[in-house]
Amino acid sequence: MGVYGRRRCFAVLGLATALAVGALSPAAASTGAGHGAVPAGLLERATVVDLQTAMHARLLTSEQVTRGYLDRIERLNPRLNAVVRVNPDAIAMARRSDAHRRARGARGPLEGIPVLLKENMNTADRQGTTAGATALLGAQPAEDAFLVSRLRAAGAVILGKANQSEWSNFRGSDLVDGWSAVGGQTHNPYVLDRSASGSSSGSAASAAAGLAAVAIGTDTDGSVVYPASATSTVGIRPTLGLVSRTGIVPITSRHDTPGPLARTVTDAALTLWAIQGADPADPDTAAAAGTLPSDPRTVLRRDALRGKRIGLWREGHVGVDADVDRVFDAAVRRLRDLGATVVEGADVPDLGEVTTEHMLPAVLTEFKHDLNAYLGATPGRHPRNLRELIDFYDRHPDGHDHLLFDMADKTDGDLSAPAYRAHREAATGAARRAIDDPLVRHRLDAIVTPTSLPAPVIGRERDSAPFAKTTTHAAAAGYPHITVPAGYAANGLPLGLSFIGTRSSDAHLIGYAYAFEQATNARQTPRYLPTTR
Repeated sequence: MGVYGRRRCFAVLGLATALAVGALSPAAASTGAGHGAVPAGLLERATVVDLQTAMHARLLTSEQVTRGYLDRIERLNPRLNAVVRVNPDAIAMARRSDAHRRARGARGPLEGIPVLLKENMNTADRQGTTAGATALLGAQPAEDAFLVSRLRAAGAVILGKANQSEWSNFRGSDLVDGWSAVGGQTHNPYVLDRSASGSSSGSAASAAAGLAAVAIGTDTDGSVVYPASATSTVGIRPTLGLVSRTGIVPITSRHDTPGPLARTVTDAALTLWAIQGADPADPDTAAAAGTLPSDPRTVLRRDALRGKRIGLWREGHVGVDADVDRVFDAAVRRLRDLGATVVEGADVPDLGEVTTEHMLPAVLTEFKHDLNAYLGATPGRHPRNLRELIDFYDRHPDGHDHLLFDMADKTDGDLSAPAYRAHREAATGAARRAIDDPLVRHRLDAIVTPTSLPAPVIGRERDSAPFAKTTTHAAAAGYPHITVPAGYAANGLPLGLSFIGTRSSDAHLIGYAYAFEQATNARQTPRYLPTTR
């Protein structure tokens, strides 16, 4: 079982104590009978490795674990609004996993592990897929998203759907991060009046609060890594095409990618290995094939940073917030302690006018093209294209504008048009050069930088202190970006450290993040404080 099967962690988890007092019956666990309660607090700390080890030893069943997470959702979600709905088939899936384990063993590290999906991922069941929008309440996807089929094949339990920023924050100018008409407002588990960022807010908050072992989000421009930083979780935005986008409500196929959110680098990596793979319906997955080694154990090494050259991106990120500076300086010291050569001056240049002159026109054209294709292929009663979607909101006003929809609708949506192709080539080329040039110039293995500021008060995201965007370059380039917990502000709000690299450097970045995580143990469990004020 390797990294997920040989580790003996029962004392750490409290499983031995639970067995001793009868909270779990060894006989019930080994046969799958009974519904013994998982010890209180265990799921807040348990990793995928811990759960897999316990199930392998027949100390727990997937059914018990799944019921435990459903209980946590029932108790904590009223405060967090992180989960939109639970899967009515989750217990049945867990029972099937237990039966498979007894008869044939585990299919892999996610066997029997409950996973939450962002609400923009298709499931061909009774859960629905709305991207947080009432306009899609009548949608009835006929097939699972490709990554969901990968999770099912790996034996994972689809626990339910996590809340998100409506339309992944690509609708208008006035929506609040983490709010959707379907799911309401997501709250940060560390301080409840603070934002969980967006758009994968519910996935990040759920992972942080232990409402599932892991969660899956999607990232167009920071929608995985920003929520991860805000909630002290690990977020991986993989190389474009490493994970299929088929069956996911799109913004743009040139930026969009699913990615895992988890409490540890190991859990995020095991999840990424399970969901990645070539999909004939997504051509970018063929180009990304072979990016990851077959065995994650070759990546998850404590000495991964030794001898590496790590560049520091300070410009626009340092000197803005005292807590960010303090945590980043401590992280740099730890990188040196771990054997890395730290190189100053590896700032990633601002994309400037490229963003407005080229990237925005390209994304608007792609959005119209990709959304029309998704809506047109999705069964059910809902708008069939962007024009009908705009008409829906005109007939059902909700107090929010749809400025980006209107701007996208004015494009021709033609991805073969010379004007569009020129915009896309300019945007992608500039973004790649912005990252690759400092990597080559300083002979770097990766670039590190603070991921974001401490989470602002909900609804005040756009009023927070200026902070140059960390995410746009990797998003437009199609490059990997990983954030890992690095520390906390004085008021207890989490702060993350970003590792950024060139195309297909995912495995190396995961290794660096793992080495940093293991050396720092920076993450603390949420306290659910009502406010810091």
